[in-house]
Amino acid sequence: MGLFTGLLTLPLAPVRGVVWLAEQIRDQAEQQMYDPAAVRRQLAEVDRARAAGELSDDEAAELEDELLSRLMTARSTGPGR
Repeated sequence: MGLFTGLLTLPLAPVRGVVWLAEQIRDQAEQQMYDPAAVRRQLAEVDRARAAGELSDDEAAELEDELLSRLMTARSTGPGR
């Protein structure tokens, strides 16, 4: 980026900063959502809640299906996604 272009786009710097920050937040959220260790912990929590009677079998099955789907997505896309 040249000096002239830099000066012309300077007023957009805050917007570019906000966009960059939003992208970082999105990437971090996706990483946590598809982290296999986090999904396994959530599966264990669903199992614990079912055993304690906090969840019905239908509710637990639905949650497990969603979590297993996320786990399979994480495995199919690999670590670099």
